[in-house]
Amino acid sequence: MDLVVSCYSATRKFPDREAFGLMSQMQRAAISTPANMAEGQGRQHRSEFIQFLCIANGSLTELETHVQIARRLNYIGDEEERQLLAQTGEVGRLLNGLLCYLRRKGSPTAPGQTGNRQPRTDNSCV
Repeated sequence: MDLVVSCYSATRKFPDREAFGLMSQMQRAAISTPANMAEGQGRQHRSEFIQFLCIANGSLTELETHVQIARRLNYIGDEEERQLLAQTGEVGRLLNGLLCYLRRKGSPTAPGQTGNRQPRTDNSCV
């Protein structure tokens, strides 16, 4: 939710001509991320939850692209871009962790692994 608030704060300073352009796209992508996470959590099956988390991840990467475009157009400064991208990075890490957990849940090992698996040290999942 903090990311949504930060995004709205950043877009408040955009030129009026962007009200239905980049400003709207950034706000929609920011809102879509937690909204899809919440909707997926309310579904009956884990596979549906995973599907909605993947949609949320797509919205998050879309937002990252919009932030970079906003910086290139000088709608936001370097520091604001850095802060927004740090927030999207943190949300992405948490989202990826949840996806990894849900994909592994219910089976003793992840696909292609044997019983005594070592913990992963990167942010990707199998």
